[in-house]
Amino acid sequence: MEKEELIEEIKELISVNGEDSVEINPNYLEYFQLDELIAIKERLLLRKSKIKETTSLFLDEIYEKTKED
Repeated sequence: MEKEELIEEIKELISVNGEDSVEINPNYLEYFQLDELIAIKERLLLRKSKIKETTSLFLDEIYEKTKED
């Protein structure tokens, strides 16, 4: 995988709704090594999955409360 591809994937992960245009300074291609970009991508994936899990739990809790009323 090339740095440019990783940067594009990272930009998609940073985007909130997939339609936002996220710009990353092209100098990062020179600054970061391939393994560092891979680590950034993996951390973003982990954070995104944790956010989804937390949101799901929160929505389930709200649903249960409204069901009781």
